[in-house]
Amino acid sequence: MTSRNLFALLACSALACTAQTNPDWHQPFPPFPIAGNLYYVGTADLAIYLITTPQGNILINSNFDQDLPALKKSIQQVGQKYQDTKILLISHAHGDHDAAIGTIQRETGAKLMVMAEDVDEVQSKAKGRPGARVDRVLHDGDTVELGRSRLTARLTPGHTKGCTTWTTKISDSGRLHDVVIVGSPNVNAGYYLVGNKNYPGIADDYRKTFAILKSLPCDIFLGAHGAYFGLKPKFEKFKTGDKNAFIDPDGYKTWVAAKEKEFTDELARAQAQPGTPKP
Repeated sequence: MTSRNLFALLACSALACTAQTNPDWHQPFPPFPIAGNLYYVGTADLAIYLITTPQGNILINSNFDQDLPALKKSIQQVGQKYQDTKILLISHAHGDHDAAIGTIQRETGAKLMVMAEDVDEVQSKAKGRPGARVDRVLHDGDTVELGRSRLTARLTPGHTKGCTTWTTKISDSGRLHDVVIVGSPNVNAGYYLVGNKNYPGIADDYRKTFAILKSLPCDIFLGAHGAYFGLKPKFEKFKTGDKNAFIDPDGYKTWVAAKEKEFTDELARAQAQPGTPKP
């Protein structure tokens, strides 16, 4: 078995383990407007975002194929049509975020746009991969536009080589908010930060990611997983009428700092035990 295959096996095993122990991954969640034309349409932890425009809609992430019926229902519940999906984006090339992206592409005819470093994984037809067709290859700082909505793709690598953090500005009740949808800065179980022959620059890439995340202006803090930004408790506030429940610039800074410490702690352990994966 090659080091590449071993790395993939460990990562997939960790992913499967997480899915088995996190019931929120496939737990339906009420769709709702976060701000302006930005909606949450994901599960209780696997985040999917819908941005609506008069020219059609943008969908960020897909989750797994088994989550598609819930996604379609959520899109309908916020008054939109699944077939109006015109652009597909992802946070990164892991199955919990992109496994169904090929199915959505085939069913809607939407254009799929992916960061260059994740293209091969998204187009792969290996087991568990979406086998999708990437219509536009993105690079750091590229923008995606539809109607009057514009998103900027920021390459925040490490978790995957093409992990993407999306930023945009959303107008809501006369106020313009900076929105950050974090790809992921997590170091998963099975990852090698030192002695990684398949990804020799992984530690440096994580360092670049934290530098970028700390530089981004953020009012509305979102991410690839609901747990990143406190989806459940914030939604409870939202239900009571707090329309600003997801405005959390301080929470964003605190979370990024905590994730950076997790990374530096794991890097120190890996440097002391080179060639060993994160337990």
